[in-house]
Amino acid sequence: MSMPTLPVIDLDVFLSQPEQSAGVTADALIAYGALLLHDSRVSEEDNSVFLDLLEDYFNQPDHDLRQDERPELGYQVGVTLENTEKPKCAVDEPCLNVIARLDPAERPLDISGHQPDPKCRFFWKMSQKPPYETQFPALNSPNVVPQANSITDRWEPIMEKWGKSMKNAVENICEMAAVGLGLPRETFKEAGKYGPHLLAPTASDLTKYNKKDTILAGFHTDLNFLTIHGRSRYPGLHIWARNTGKRIPVKFPPTGSYLLVQAGKQLEHVSGGLIKAGFHEVVVNASTVEDQTIERRSKDFPDRPLIRISSTFFWHLSSDYDLAPIPSLASRARSVKSAALKAGISEQDDVIYESMKVGHQVQNELRHIALMA
Repeated sequence: MSMPTLPVIDLDVFLSQPEQSAGVTADALIAYGALLLHDSRVSEEDNSVFLDLLEDYFNQPDHDLRQDERPELGYQVGVTLENTEKPKCAVDEPCLNVIARLDPAERPLDISGHQPDPKCRFFWKMSQKPPYETQFPALNSPNVVPQANSITDRWEPIMEKWGKSMKNAVENICEMAAVGLGLPRETFKEAGKYGPHLLAPTASDLTKYNKKDTILAGFHTDLNFLTIHGRSRYPGLHIWARNTGKRIPVKFPPTGSYLLVQAGKQLEHVSGGLIKAGFHEVVVNASTVEDQTIERRSKDFPDRPLIRISSTFFWHLSSDYDLAPIPSLASRARSVKSAALKAGISEQDDVIYESMKVGHQVQNELRHIALMA
């Protein structure tokens, strides 16, 4: 049986012919929870410069990195060092049930020990300050700028340039999804106008964590609305596209301006489960080791740090937005579930999507992954 492949959506088509590709985008998110996006505006050179900067940043000694930690803010700006964030799925019953329903050969690497992930992360806010006083100031805190002389001058221009490329692309996907779901084009984009969007690179030290089947980020879903990724220099991201039951190694086309988009929990919530947040993990896999990716990188770039950087952006709904299922989408979700049950397909356990502020949803999720008390 061939490996499932993700739909490829061309953003250039949407920008010139908005209605033509919107339905395909919505269908892809419903069916898979993920898609590959082609956006000719995205510069691979900008991504490469961004990856270089983050390799240099995370190559600093721990005591320098710790100056950029903000645990009192739930690590929602600045750095999170390795062995801090725990994968929620290790103890979350609905998530464990998802794993149990997978064929043993398609399950994620074992996270039952509930060990924290050996990854670091940096959160750089890419948000617009709301014209009102937010109820969630900790989720909307000012950015942290690293102080090292070799980093400071480069930091903000590079982070902002790459972050804006990612933000523009994902906001266009928000518009495409809204139109494809039968909603006004601005529905999601306006709901996230003042969201605490995050350019959120993660870093894994491959001089320390380089053995096959090492978990770098345990099996989980993202808590935000949509996540968008640029290319990493190292493989290791696996996703579980909805209804396939398959563990899919993510592979970008060899050349071209492509990004990976995944649905998050906020999109699942507002759609009443019509679109499900996508499960994924990051590991040291066969391609990392057996295909000699690490060895080849060491040989070709001997002066560069061996650090795996993910080029990731988390797009959020505004913290003060009332998070609740949109009735038309919730109705479709029930129809989809009914049809799946008739076909003998059982997905996740029944979920009740309670009305709440987005900020409360984020805080609840942060407590589950040990980033907020």
